[in-house]
Amino acid sequence: MAKKILVIDDDPVIVKYLVNIFEDNGYETCTADDGVKALEVAKNEKPDLITLDLEMPEEWGTRFYRKLSKDSELKDIPVIVVSGMASRHLSIKKAVAYLSKPFDPDKLLVVVKKALA
Repeated sequence: MAKKILVIDDDPVIVKYLVNIFEDNGYETCTADDGVKALEVAKNEKPDLITLDLEMPEEWGTRFYRKLSKDSELKDIPVIVVSGMASRHLSIKKAVAYLSKPFDPDKLLVVVKKALA
């Protein structure tokens, strides 16, 4: 059974790009374009991994992550931050990796495989 990745980003071009990368490499995907929808999708889809943008409308990635961390069913899902925000200190300390946009898709896949191993 393929591992499922939840892609959370407000930029539809980035979402499509990430979905294509993951699906071309045998992963299932689900998506959300803000932190509010993302929590609902995570509860319904139970992904094996999450890629998370930080700066989004409605609810930023950091707030989404705080809510995710408090949910007993979701708190252990690994999160990879994929963001255009340059400062790592604004990121999520417990993220398994932090990739700045633009990112190298091969590097992303290495990080994903390691996180899901």
